Amino acid sequence: MKLPQLRKQRASKNYHGITIDDNYSWVDQLDILEVLKDSSKLLPEVKKYIEENNNITEQYFADSKNLQKKLFDEIKSKIKLDDTSLKFKDKRYFYWTKTTAEGNYGKKLRQLIDGSKSEEVIFDGDIEKKKHGSEYFGLGTVDVSYNDKLLSYSLDLVGSEYYTIYIRDIATNKIFDEKIENTSGSVTWSLNGKNFFYSKLDKFHRARKIYKHILNTPVENDELIYEEKEETFTCGIGITSDEKFFVISTSDHITTENYFFPVDEKEIKPKLFLAREKDVRYSIDSWKDGYFYLHTNKNAEDHKILRCKKDNLNEFEEYIPAKKGTIIGSFDFLDNHMIRGESSNAIPKLYIRDLKTNKEEEIKISNEQVGSPGASLMQKDTNTTRIIVAWESMATQGKIYEYDVLTKEKKLVKMVEIPSGHDPDKYVVERLKAKSHDGRMIPITLVRKKDILLDGKSKMVLYAYGAYKHSVGVSFGSSRFCLVDRGITFAIAHVRGGGEMGEHWHKEALFERKKNSFLDYIAVANHLIEQKYTYKGGICFLGGSAGGLTGTAVANMAPELFFSMLLLVPFCDPLTTMLNEKLPLTPSEWELWGNPIKSKKYFESILSYSPYNNLRRASYPPMLVTTSLFDSRVLYSEPIKYVAKLRELKSDKNLQLLKCKMKAASHGGPSGRDNSIKELAEEFSFILKTAGIKN
Repeated sequence: MKLPQLRKQRASKNYHGITIDDNYSWVDQLDILEVLKDSSKLLPEVKKYIEENNNITEQYFADSKNLQKKLFDEIKSKIKLDDTSLKFKDKRYFYWTKTTAEGNYGKKLRQLIDGSKSEEVIFDGDIEKKKHGSEYFGLGTVDVSYNDKLLSYSLDLVGSEYYTIYIRDIATNKIFDEKIENTSGSVTWSLNGKNFFYSKLDKFHRARKIYKHILNTPVENDELIYEEKEETFTCGIGITSDEKFFVISTSDHITTENYFFPVDEKEIKPKLFLAREKDVRYSIDSWKDGYFYLHTNKNAEDHKILRCKKDNLNEFEEYIPAKKGTIIGSFDFLDNHMIRGESSNAIPKLYIRDLKTNKEEEIKISNEQVGSPGASLMQKDTNTTRIIVAWESMATQGKIYEYDVLTKEKKLVKMVEIPSGHDPDKYVVERLKAKSHDGRMIPITLVRKKDILLDGKSKMVLYAYGAYKHSVGVSFGSSRFCLVDRGITFAIAHVRGGGEMGEHWHKEALFERKKNSFLDYIAVANHLIEQKYTYKGGICFLGGSAGGLTGTAVANMAPELFFSMLLLVPFCDPLTTMLNEKLPLTPSEWELWGNPIKSKKYFESILSYSPYNNLRRASYPPMLVTTSLFDSRVLYSEPIKYVAKLRELKSDKNLQLLKCKMKAASHGGPSGRDNSIKELAEEFSFILKTAGIKN
């Protein structure tokens, strides 16, 4: 198969006395952000290269079409297509969502609590998509005003995450004349239903301004109520749990600052809660008991909860103290109770706390040791003792209970249905630990069939992310059993850079220590090989975005571990991205990777592991590398340059495929249930084909 070649145009740039040669830097066209909005601005040579690669990828999968159809049907058979969520009891209405076998986007419904009128559909995603006639349909938010009369929703019809806000009168179905473009997508209603707040994106796709819009007035007259001056910070607005204050939160990745103002304030003057301090994160909420609650990491690596009287912001009391080795998570309120989460040893738990006595106990949902608990309110009126709790694990589908916090009684009210059938007893979930290069013990969570022998002959998919303090959940995914039931073990490497083990876990893979993420993954892979869960060359890497950085870095360091790699929108050229301060995410991410423009140390650090810069003459495994022209988070140029350079240098005869979506698609892929399933079926067929599994 003749592979297309991208034109080489040598460019040399000098940073801190270090010269970098790049044959493909011209792909990073100067107006690259304009391509996100208008694909006709894509360089013709790049477009041709993409089309030729897409054709090759299509040829590669030609003999897998039957398998893909089988996988599509299999994945879809594991989803209850006609499904209804639990109803949330608001002040006057029950609200809930619904999916149908015919639709792809779901509906939002409501009905008067007294039952005097029949249920009504207030938003239908399939109808809206048809109305707009778009290939892609990205829904930012759907919110009903507090007076229950108006509906706000935001749409991204390209995939670049520029959202347009629309307002509709629910009773008449009339859409207001004003629509607000280039927003972050969120809407926060005022209690009177006459106005709302939103955040506007600047020319670099950063939300740094908060506006107030009054209905039936021109958008250009909207009042600017907050502007963030720091380039690395972005902002948003929300409302407190007691609906007494609006809160403006502004932050980069490591520092936050909050302002607040009363919901009935006519002349808005946001008041600073606590001034920003570098590396201090905090969030605030207020409750009916007269307190502001503060969730913060100040002098508490893995957070603590403080509170103060609303009329005295200078005197805090410690409410939930910091605990060594325990992540103090977020919380919610009933009138007399706080429901909160915490996690230790990468295992999350739920607690209920009496606000009057401060006595606390764990909410026990399941006897399984490793899984994902959850809790939410079931009604607007918090003068209740009942909440919703849920549980799922990598082997057990979700179960949702009504739970009484006083009597501890729980009643099963919903269970995730797998129409084609699922028996959790056929599988085993295991938590293992691998010793990394520096002695750190890296958690591993895996699910496999019970009858799989640990004889070192099994194939494995080993997933990783490892960035932004994101914790990879050990939750249920019905589709992955398409692999597990074919004898492939599915495992998660909880590498550093994520947040599973707390702040130190995150910080130990920042800046010049980023290589810990990659070395952790290699240690996990080798441990699983030693314990005979798999063998060298028996692993498929799976990861996307920053997880794709982990994958492409490991491909340079230990390619012999893999039979293939599935790299979804991979962040594989971090040096180029961190050197371009005009890109949407770059300034805020200097707090994670370092600023290579100003610092030679950080330049050398990123250069030392950047997958694109460290490609070499070596044997690389088969790869499927994906991207999208409209992705605003990881620009299409990164995977394109990566594949071109990889093919130029590699010594193997394996096929490294590039697939770039030229039709509207976001960082997360195409929109719509069937489109998502189709894409997943193709990805799974790649894994199975490279694993030598034909059906």
